[in-house]
Amino acid sequence: MYKSIKDYMRLNNGIEMPILGFGVFRINDNDETADCVKKAIKHGYRSIDTAMIYGNEAGVGKGIKKSGIKREDLFITTKLWNSDQGYDETLKAFENSMERLMVNYLDLYLIHWPVPKNNKYIETWKALETLYRDGKVRAIGVSNFNISHLENIITQCSVVPAVNQVEFHPWFLQTELFTYMRQKRISAEAWSPLGGGALLDNETLLDNKILMGIAKKYNKTVAQVIIRWDIQKNVITIPKSSKEDRIASNANVFDFELSDQDIKTIESLNINHRTGPDPDEFDLGT
Repeated sequence: MYKSIKDYMRLNNGIEMPILGFGVFRINDNDETADCVKKAIKHGYRSIDTAMIYGNEAGVGKGIKKSGIKREDLFITTKLWNSDQGYDETLKAFENSMERLMVNYLDLYLIHWPVPKNNKYIETWKALETLYRDGKVRAIGVSNFNISHLENIITQCSVVPAVNQVEFHPWFLQTELFTYMRQKRISAEAWSPLGGGALLDNETLLDNKILMGIAKKYNKTVAQVIIRWDIQKNVITIPKSSKEDRIASNANVFDFELSDQDIKTIESLNINHRTGPDPDEFDLGT
């Protein structure tokens, strides 16, 4: 059982990835991003998740430099954007991300969306395999891939994705996808673990009242309960905040353990509701 922010998930290639990380989605200013990353590292986070399309890779790089923590003690993830898919385009985009991040290797590189209409994610994946074989990336994975997309990679390529970062929260369990991923030893990582904040902000919402009842039982916040639920579900989690008190609070989830009944209660809130796009349809920026 995970008892510390230092605890990790062992990926299918043996690489150790922290079970809790810090996301920087929608922290658009590079100076603000650098400050947030530095604060997150101060509060014990060692995994930082960004993406080219976030526009803050340079800020993440600055924050890492300012933190004073050795590069090898951090786990850095970024993602390839839709318009950069294709074999040669991917290799070029990777080098550009490395330059902005000011690092000489990545811990995890993800294809951000499958964009099946373009039908480039297989050749894109083969470029990631090249980066992996060349030692420029310690692990490679995908984001927002459904079963059909994963199956195509597994049957047509050499390396099984180590991670699939997908929307996952109490309203959206993706049970079939997660069952498939467990069978293929693909680790799950949650984006929008708090349902885009909708599960936190509306105190008149019945689901929120249920979560508040569980939180009161453990003397925790609703956000802490959901993050702990993710972790006990063996889902790597990357909550985002630009406020230092919430950055610290989101990491304070290792001194309690949800009961089996409370886990079931949280799962009962599932309504198969996405807050983000459907991966079979999304192609913005291609």
